[in-house]
Amino acid sequence: MLVPVLLSGGVGSRLWPISRELYPKQFLSLMGGGDHTMLQQTWLRLEGLPELQDGIVVCNEKHRFLVAEQLRQLQVESKIILEPQGRNTAPAVALAAMQALQQDKDAVLLVLPADHVIKREALFHDAVNRGLAYARQGALVTFGVVPGKAETGYGYIQRGDALAADGGSYQVKHFAEKPDLATAQSYCDSGEYYWNSGIFLFQAASYLEELQKFAPNIMQACRKAFENTHNDLDFVRVDEQAFASSPSDSIDYAVMERTESGVVIPMDCDWSDVGGWSTLWEVEPQDEAGNVRVGDVVTHDVKNSYLRSESRLVSAVGIEDMIVVETADAVLVAEKGRVQDVKEIVLQLQAQGRKEVSSHTVVYRPWGSYESLVEDGRFQVKRIIVNPGHTLSLQMHHHRAEHWIVVKGTARIINDEKELLLGEDQSTYIPLGRKHRLSNPGVIPLEIIEVQSGSYLGEDDIVRFDDRYGR
Repeated sequence: MLVPVLLSGGVGSRLWPISRELYPKQFLSLMGGGDHTMLQQTWLRLEGLPELQDGIVVCNEKHRFLVAEQLRQLQVESKIILEPQGRNTAPAVALAAMQALQQDKDAVLLVLPADHVIKREALFHDAVNRGLAYARQGALVTFGVVPGKAETGYGYIQRGDALAADGGSYQVKHFAEKPDLATAQSYCDSGEYYWNSGIFLFQAASYLEELQKFAPNIMQACRKAFENTHNDLDFVRVDEQAFASSPSDSIDYAVMERTESGVVIPMDCDWSDVGGWSTLWEVEPQDEAGNVRVGDVVTHDVKNSYLRSESRLVSAVGIEDMIVVETADAVLVAEKGRVQDVKEIVLQLQAQGRKEVSSHTVVYRPWGSYESLVEDGRFQVKRIIVNPGHTLSLQMHHHRAEHWIVVKGTARIINDEKELLLGEDQSTYIPLGRKHRLSNPGVIPLEIIEVQSGSYLGEDDIVRFDDRYGR
């Protein structure tokens, strides 16, 4: 059977301020795909592959409910393995391989980053189908993207001897790190190099065998971590201490550069890893002046620029080769040729402890979301949306009181000993220190306005007595 493995552990810092630690790019709809996110598009493009089975997603523990909700929207069954901390792709895939072997000793894994875009899906399918025969013979297959230009933002794979007369497959000769421009151009001119897509195809058992051979410390830590797994709702939790002891390494370094079983399949499928804002400018439709405009954007005498508005009007005059991205709480302005340096801004924000690096003004929870509308000292106003059938924890606060006003839908509320059912334009008051709970018994999203008042309004002032999500 063919088991898709989606790797969803990245934070996409080069796409800040849209992509953030708690809501990174794989959970966003950035390129095509309609309303589907990049993670969802990754799953949907697999339809039509042979012997496709329920998949596995390996993700950061903080993103577990985002992954579960986005798969639920697709009505997809999947095991969701939670990484207690990021240890790179080699350990992540080891956990997925161990999980797959519990179902089928001959399982073949198709390993896919969850934040890439492939526009010519039929050609991608052709490449996977070519690779399956090699994978079932024990080979470790990777896919090399035929380069469209000398690109310094990607790693490269050098092909070796041909395995098929039609040029459809080669031995892997060498993996190369991201090069400078002159080196990248020499790679392209040679015709022997491909962009490293980060997509792999191999039997679970073959991968673990090679991992044991070349990176036994990773194998030992992952085996111990997986032996002590336990289920938590829809999630698979591994042993945190054991997994943390694993070296952090990629599949490329740990296995693919060392194995004698590596095979590269070329594919020309209009692939992109959406690694920065300039990539979006390149692949999105441009107007007659070479501009990509997303959202409420007005320009005059602007050329070859990417301008994006998320929450308000963005206007620009007389600029060229620029990136301008606006969100509700941050604005990015950068030269198009310097977008790889956006991560330096992210590092500064992290050092300063700024919340803009981790979350948006809209914060997603397993039951829905909340958005901070006004915050000023001793009071805060939020918009809270609770999805149908969901409920918040039974909780209380030591430092704040809350006033809830229902503006859409129906709310079931526990307020100490009382249970209330409120409709639109009705409200209730939750005094400081009182146990309370909010839930949505209806079939449409519940929307309330919450007014908090008190000496401390932080999210950590929550004492939970009962929570269906195990927090």
